[in-house]
Amino acid sequence: MTSFFKGVYPIMATPFNPDETLDLDGFRKSIAFMVDAGAQGATITGVLGESNRMTDKEREALIRVAVDVAGTCGRPFRVCVGTSHAGISATADLSQMAQDLGADAVMVTPTKELAPTPDDMLVELYARVAKKCPGLPIVLQDHPASTQVHMSVPLLCRIVLEVPTVTCIKLESLPTPAKIAQVRQKWAQVPPKQECTILTGLGALYGGFDLEQGTEGFMTGFAFPEILAAMNHAAQAGDMERAHALYARFLPLMVFEQQPGVAVRKELYRRRGLLKSGHVRAPAPSSVSPVLAKALEKLLVRTFGSGCDLTKPLPAEVFT
Repeated sequence: MTSFFKGVYPIMATPFNPDETLDLDGFRKSIAFMVDAGAQGATITGVLGESNRMTDKEREALIRVAVDVAGTCGRPFRVCVGTSHAGISATADLSQMAQDLGADAVMVTPTKELAPTPDDMLVELYARVAKKCPGLPIVLQDHPASTQVHMSVPLLCRIVLEVPTVTCIKLESLPTPAKIAQVRQKWAQVPPKQECTILTGLGALYGGFDLEQGTEGFMTGFAFPEILAAMNHAAQAGDMERAHALYARFLPLMVFEQQPGVAVRKELYRRRGLLKSGHVRAPAPSSVSPVLAKALEKLLVRTFGSGCDLTKPLPAEVFT
């Protein structure tokens, strides 16, 4: 099995109206924007998509919209669905629902039940999803900051070796550059049968350094996928100096967006014209604070100038 997980896959924010109902029109607009911005796909119902605050019926509605936009956009655009759940059976069932609704892949993140979680149980998690959804590509998300599950390099490589439909690792375990290098070294000794790529997450905070170690793109929620695409294009072309120059230039924006919670990201989506409201579901604070909103406005002007229309994909001159 080859992997199509190369390039940029934004982790999508889930739009809610102020009354906390789904804003499906805003979600459709957001997915279409990522198509126009040149992303290779999108990941929905992830942790920062507020998946833990949604019902299964709402998940289904979001998948249907994303698959519909992808199917009518005129080019390959992959829909990956976050299906993580505290129970293995529930994770497998949510994955099957995503597959039945036309998703191209699922992203699975382990949840902490035992301390520490036995390696065999983590292997079983991915094996059960694979058995329930034959042929469906799986993204293994390694993000101990949110899960409290620490997966060693030997365990990651074991899962990839034993579960052939795991075709991507979203590696977010610090320090990421060192862990990426260690996984690559293991694979050089014992290559998996399938192609398995590694994508950068964590809001691209360490993106320049991750690209140096051989990541093949980004799967993260940064609201400017055009910037990530430019960095990745430079890195894949062997021009790490340009990749790092772009990284250094836009890092303050990445850092600002990566503050805890999702309110800042939703405010950026709103300023990009994708959402009517940046509402975040309870019990989180419902919106970005006035202080942060003002600081964000100043940062955007410093980064792009006062005349840049952020409601459209960034023009080429931004990157010169």
